Amino acid sequence: MTDHHRHSVALSIFHTVTVLIVAGRFGTLREAYIADGQPKGGSKMRIVTLVLLSLTSLVSFAVRSLAAPITLGTAGNFAVLAGTTVTNTGPSVIDGGHVGVSPGSAITGFPPGSVVPPYTFHAADGVALQAQNDLTTAYNAAAGLAPTQNLTGQDLGGLTLLPGVYFFSSSAQLTGTLTLDAQGDPDAQFVFQIGSTITTASNSSVVTINGGLMPGCDVFWQVGSSATLGTGTAFEGHIMALTSITMTTGATLLDGSALARNGAVTLDSNTITNCAEAVPEPTTACILLVGVAILGMPRSRRLAWGRRLFWRALAKTNR
Repeated sequence: MTDHHRHSVALSIFHTVTVLIVAGRFGTLREAYIADGQPKGGSKMRIVTLVLLSLTSLVSFAVRSLAAPITLGTAGNFAVLAGTTVTNTGPSVIDGGHVGVSPGSAITGFPPGSVVPPYTFHAADGVALQAQNDLTTAYNAAAGLAPTQNLTGQDLGGLTLLPGVYFFSSSAQLTGTLTLDAQGDPDAQFVFQIGSTITTASNSSVVTINGGLMPGCDVFWQVGSSATLGTGTAFEGHIMALTSITMTTGATLLDGSALARNGAVTLDSNTITNCAEAVPEPTTACILLVGVAILGMPRSRRLAWGRRLFWRALAKTNR
């Protein structure tokens, strides 16, 4: 069983137990609030239930974060981060993250470029410095993973890859479309370890299928020197380059960021959309809605719902 499967099983069990608590049929909570077949302290029961449902969401976030071996830390709050300079030409739009530089201080070309609020600029300040430190940690973590496949010498174009760690001893090239198949796992992670450079041909693309709402958020490109996205390239994921990142005219970056440790990030009429802030995963959101609905049911129906959800979750985990 993989870490992702263990994660799904853990969430299924945790959610089911929570629903059973909501149904008033779990251990000490039942003993505390139900006696002689009649519920007591109804308002208290509802308050405790809502607290438990809230904790379900929080624990789900924590479990999900543990499933991912790479964490960007505060660097995840940046859509663009450079070591020396950030230079923009044309009406680039940066959404979902700050634009920053450290230890350098030059950010030019805004306007005509724009950063969508509430995000802003950080030049040679403590925020950008911490983000660079966290980027270094994430970069080293990605570089230290054991590869699942060596793709040295192969063009990424035309390939369909499953979640894993892909290694290039030197440079990597993308000509055409690279398809990343998450196989229905919203936490599926793709890591590319590239020894030197990555270059994409004009109008190339990275497409993630069968994933979550923002599948590119779990795609990481660890680049040993510099990354260059060709004209009109539609890219996905977080580019973590040791030196520099260049996005040529019209290139886009979806569910990701351009993070350069030591060099510059150069933009030209680009669109970068970083991962939005975390929202409850679909399973958690459904549990919250079901739990609230169950509160209004008679006790007999709460028990029936609890049993039904338990057996469904158990059947799912045994697949």
